Amino acid sequence: MNKSSRKLWAKHLAGKSSKLKPSVDAKALLKKEPFSGRILGIDPSLRGCGLAILECEGRAYRLLHSETLKLGSNVSSITCLGKIHELVAHLLDLWQPRHVSCEETIYVQNFKTAQIMGSARGAALSAAAIREVPVFEYAPLRVKQAVVGFGRASKEQMSQTLAQMLGLPQALPFDQADALAIALCHALTWLPE
Repeated sequence: MNKSSRKLWAKHLAGKSSKLKPSVDAKALLKKEPFSGRILGIDPSLRGCGLAILECEGRAYRLLHSETLKLGSNVSSITCLGKIHELVAHLLDLWQPRHVSCEETIYVQNFKTAQIMGSARGAALSAAAIREVPVFEYAPLRVKQAVVGFGRASKEQMSQTLAQMLGLPQALPFDQADALAIALCHALTWLPE
């Protein structure tokens, strides 16, 4: 966050600015019907893409499946993109989720890193687009706030919190926990139109 953003937030929190509006209406969240159905959460990465299927019934949430697509440095980036697309397509066909939720593109200073991340997201989301499954994107900060209540939570905190919330026998690996958190963020904050 740059200095001008910090100043804007400080003014907003002090009640001196109306330029920053919350991205989610808290009152609407309390009144809304809970999300019902399955969500495929995707934490996109070229060599360690996390995926999770979350079942939502009322306000009860259950992890149905999670995995990390690990691809070594000996696998070409083009092959990685194909494998990501294939696995996401397989999970969409197998589990028939109602929605897909994915981590939003984040700001990185390295252009090559941004390009690789964008390619991995594109490979994953193209499978959903072909099947016309609605895709929702969430910033990492928003995901952490929705799940842990703290936007700067560590990966360990996220994984442990998710294990406790969903009654998992053990904490998930970070890529899978991130994918599950993205799906849970969608279930908790999505507002029907």
